[in-house]
Amino acid sequence: MEITIDGFARGMLYALLGAGITLVFGLGSVLNLALGVFAVIAVIAGVVVLPTVAHPLLAALVGVAGVGVLSVVVDRTLLTSVYRSTGEERVTLGIFTTLGLEILLSGILYVYYPQTYAIPFDGNLINVAGIRIRSSSLFIIAVAGVLLLGLFLFLRRTYLGKATRTVFQDETGALLCGINPRKIRTLIFVLSAVLAAVAGILWSIQSTLSVSSAFEITIFGIIVSIVGGVRDIRGTVVAGILLGFVVTYANYYIGTYFSSVILFSVAVAVLIARPEEIS
Repeated sequence: MEITIDGFARGMLYALLGAGITLVFGLGSVLNLALGVFAVIAVIAGVVVLPTVAHPLLAALVGVAGVGVLSVVVDRTLLTSVYRSTGEERVTLGIFTTLGLEILLSGILYVYYPQTYAIPFDGNLINVAGIRIRSSSLFIIAVAGVLLLGLFLFLRRTYLGKATRTVFQDETGALLCGINPRKIRTLIFVLSAVLAAVAGILWSIQSTLSVSSAFEITIFGIIVSIVGGVRDIRGTVVAGILLGFVVTYANYYIGTYFSSVILFSVAVAVLIARPEEIS
């Protein structure tokens, strides 16, 4: 049971990362390879301000807010030229732009923040009916669950959410309805970065993160998005949860190396069976 709860928690983290990839790629055909570095920046920022704010929750909020501001700057500067292009050119330009951003930010962080970092959390074991469960896993499930539910409600019930889905389905039709796709893309890019930031914060309460973790986090998000469907939020969330169980059980029974092999094998199998997922 303990492994199942931990697997569910890992799956919720994967779901947040996958949703971050799916939102931006599904709406703007931009594969955000800087997703992982946003997650790491949130953790580092939280740790840096922790002595000042004197509370882990406030520090985490500062880290998430900082990533939100950074994502606005990135979207309104670097991604402007990307969104002016179309089709395969946009996909290619988006990959190189976000990859360059990831390399730049990681290089800067390596110089000034080369250590490992984590947001402090009281991760004691809780005994429930004789079953020992990590409180950190329950916290991750609760926070990620609220965020994902909020994301679904936002997309389904609010004007901005409906405008977002309209742009997803038909950008030309959205323009005719008076919707500004560029502003919607900015909103979604910021939302994607915030999801990554929260995922990074939650990840760090169970294990430390470093700058080198950024690429790994991005890869997790991409794999989950591919398996779930790069334009399907619900499919991505389900895929994230299922892969979280698979990786956790594989880690426990056959080792970390083989769990990574399984994760990549699933992604490759999906691409072979459904190559249209990345089109």
